[in-house]
Amino acid sequence: MASKEELLQELSDAVISCKKDRVIAAVEKAKEVMEPAEIIEKGLAAGMNQVGVLFERGKLFLPHVMIAADAMTAGVKILEADMPAGSPKKTMGVIVNGTVEGDVHDIGKSIVSTMLQSAGFEVHDIGRDVPIKNFVDKAKEVNADMIGLSALMTTTLPGQKGVIELLKEEGMRERVKVMVGGAPATQAWADKIGADCYAENASEAVTKAKELLLGK
Repeated sequence: MASKEELLQELSDAVISCKKDRVIAAVEKAKEVMEPAEIIEKGLAAGMNQVGVLFERGKLFLPHVMIAADAMTAGVKILEADMPAGSPKKTMGVIVNGTVEGDVHDIGKSIVSTMLQSAGFEVHDIGRDVPIKNFVDKAKEVNADMIGLSALMTTTLPGQKGVIELLKEEGMRERVKVMVGGAPATQAWADKIGADCYAENASEAVTKAKELLLGK
């Protein structure tokens, strides 16, 4: 019989393969000896993290990321069906994510949303060219723990600052973390506008979100 380490590796490899049937087969095998939370976090999510790394390196492309995420979701659904009725669905935090007003770039932000979702966060992707007020209104509506702000042009960077300022005006800044990203954004820019963190890519966004919201 396969060891736990081997089963976790099989789960991870199945996600990286982007094949839903492989993921489902690996989940069915693993659930005989492991708890759902461990299968998701140490197996499926680990594979999705690796997909993100491969994407950043240009080894995989956007369709692969989306197919892998879909395959992982199918695996998670099987495990949810096995959980006792009425058991609370564990979420690692609620994140509102979008591209700021004036900026129609979408792909990078969508990958970040997919990766965060795959890592176990509840993600509300509100799209591109999003007015400052909409970020704050959505954060109120879903009781968000974090807002992710993408800007792909230097001219739209001030929108990130605008969201932080509006959060302060609304008395929400203390409880809502802010992550910024996008080609012209830097750690120095994040520090200047008072953001909680800067993420260079989707994998880093997941790592930073975990650090800020879970302390790990």
